[in-house]
Amino acid sequence: MKTIDDRMRDLTIRSPAMGISIPVRVILPASWAKKPKATFPVLYMLHGGDDNYTSWTRETDVEALAKNSDVLIVMPDAGKAGYYSDWFAGAPRWETFHCDELVRLMEKKYRAGPSRAIVGLSMGGFGALNYAAHHRGMFRYVASMSSYVDLNDPAVRLELSLGTAREGIDIKEVWGDPVKNAGVWRAHNPAAMPRSFRGMHVHLSAGSSQPGPSDMGRPPGVLLASVLGEAPLSKQIKRFARSLRSAGVDVTTHVYTPGTHSWPYWQDELHSIWPPLMKSLG
Repeated sequence: MKTIDDRMRDLTIRSPAMGISIPVRVILPASWAKKPKATFPVLYMLHGGDDNYTSWTRETDVEALAKNSDVLIVMPDAGKAGYYSDWFAGAPRWETFHCDELVRLMEKKYRAGPSRAIVGLSMGGFGALNYAAHHRGMFRYVASMSSYVDLNDPAVRLELSLGTAREGIDIKEVWGDPVKNAGVWRAHNPAAMPRSFRGMHVHLSAGSSQPGPSDMGRPPGVLLASVLGEAPLSKQIKRFARSLRSAGVDVTTHVYTPGTHSWPYWQDELHSIWPPLMKSLG
């Protein structure tokens, strides 16, 4: 364990499921030291693709936001292109690490209580939705920012094939062949399982893909990637939200203009969801 400051710690956790050690950053609750016997609600925060466990504290003011919160915040690593899944190929097993090993460890060593929420962006938003759907009753609140939610969408298929190719991965290693192993793909497709979200609050957000003042000064290539990355998402989340409502799920959406696939917008979104998120955790 490495102490970053009064309340932030970096842990290195040996994972039997992964066969390696995984870094996890935690922010301790405000009254952690004063209440040595108390248990605390937990917020899991999942990073996006091509990033790591430091991203939320590096790019947002989550630590300042949590200054007075009696909530344990857990930010695990998930690989640059891990897709928050137990891979069809047999390894890695990210879901088992995050939802079984890490949850139990937080309860045993960090006084995590049974009240949990999960928030993610981009690949992490997809992970948050899948984890919430696969482990019903585990999370009270799930927020997905700028995430693809339908694996059957042609734009998503293209994005996945480009993203995995960039990392030297064949997407078939993750969920098998899209045709032969259609059941595995369906089991990891949030849009295919709306009823699984009953009993929790789901928040979905995305930008219009139109650049704004927050995008000023960014390199043209980076800006173009963040415009294209966000472009198909708002339609998807609106469609998904409709199917969730039809299934009796408590859902809110936020589609904002301007808004590209980039941190200034996710920082703003984190601020807007913080009050209802904290309220849901009790």
